[in-house]
Amino acid sequence: MKRTDKTSKKFMTKALLGGLGLLFLLNFYSCSSNSAQTPQNIKPNLIIILTDDQGWGDVSFNGSTDLPTPHLDGLAESGVIFTQGYASHPYCSPSRAGLLTGRYQQRFGHENNLPYDLKFENEEIGLPLSETPISNTLKENGYKTAAIGKWHLGMNPLYWPTARGFDEWYGFYGGGHNYWGTIKKGKAEHSGVLRNGKPVPVSEQSYLTDDFTKETVKFIRENKDQPFFVYLAYNAPHGPFQASRKYLDKTDYIEDGARAVNAAMVKAIDDGVGLIKQELEQQGLLNNTVIVFFSDNGGHGHGSDQGPYRGKKGMLFEGGIRVPFFISWPEGIPAGKIYENPITGLDVFPTLLAAAGIDQLESIELDGKNLLPYIKGENVKSPHDALFWRYSGGNGYAVRNGKYKLIKEEVRDDMFLFNMENDPYEMHNLYTRKPEEVARLQALYD
Repeated sequence: MKRTDKTSKKFMTKALLGGLGLLFLLNFYSCSSNSAQTPQNIKPNLIIILTDDQGWGDVSFNGSTDLPTPHLDGLAESGVIFTQGYASHPYCSPSRAGLLTGRYQQRFGHENNLPYDLKFENEEIGLPLSETPISNTLKENGYKTAAIGKWHLGMNPLYWPTARGFDEWYGFYGGGHNYWGTIKKGKAEHSGVLRNGKPVPVSEQSYLTDDFTKETVKFIRENKDQPFFVYLAYNAPHGPFQASRKYLDKTDYIEDGARAVNAAMVKAIDDGVGLIKQELEQQGLLNNTVIVFFSDNGGHGHGSDQGPYRGKKGMLFEGGIRVPFFISWPEGIPAGKIYENPITGLDVFPTLLAAAGIDQLESIELDGKNLLPYIKGENVKSPHDALFWRYSGGNGYAVRNGKYKLIKEEVRDDMFLFNMENDPYEMHNLYTRKPEEVARLQALYD
């Protein structure tokens, strides 16, 4: 997929002729230098919009023809679309752990989905307290922080967002939730939706995706006069597969029932993103707000669309880890750009810190890379020499280096080698034909 670079080129204005004109300019700039901060010196606002189990093909900026996403498309076109944007893990909780720490999950033992069962509710299980989430760093540097939506990084209050650098929290701590706010007895979602740890009455809730959007808009409005960071983690289109009539009516042209429901759930996300963008525009904040959008892993397979890619959520084939991914920042990065080198969710942490002008803490060993020099064209190399994915204990893993990708399948121990330049859809296994490449990638992993 190719697009014309729409970045507008600014031209120098002609110098004013005559002494009076020159004097006017000098006077003007002298006065301006004493005014309030210029936009270039104001810290940008930062928003991560993370979706849940959304397939690579579940957005029209990646070519979907049955699921138009105009609001997402608009933001994507105002920034940089990553055609090889990867989640760092094919499952929800580990992917989120990697996103918020900028580190591979195996470094701190968070390679599995956290349990849903209530018996673990009071256990000290979650994103290790030894890890420093991006929220802590941003809060320490003057940002107002909010976590809205799905957490899935610990049910015990020690692991809640309000204990991990977030000033405000509206959402649920488990891995899934009924979209209507009702509670299933005996499930980890029994506490329902919480506001800073306290239950939100069901009577105050509507459709969960819409509620998360409203809370985000509210937070932006209330904190418009200071730099803020919002981690908006929609649980859509993760199961249970529920959509309101409002959105089902928008996808009634789709004959396949599962696809229609999935599309309706994505429509709710797209409309929500439109409302968030509208609020930023009304507050005069859009141009200096960095928005990162991607999915925590590939599509779930229940009506989702992985595009041409093999596999789905839980797999190390492209359909399980290649996700819709873009960054928008009108004041800071080019618009209308396609970036084709592989990048990962681990890169979000250092990229946002760089955008905020925050030096990375030397005590934190980050695996992610600051993408700004790459997407601005200042560095033409690929950000990563290699990318890695791993199931718990190394029972399955994948390595991507250059044009080759090695996969060890988790259940049957099958091995695969693919040439991602010639075979991006992973149809032709070269494992027995390219032993030298297998050995090279295996050595990188080992």
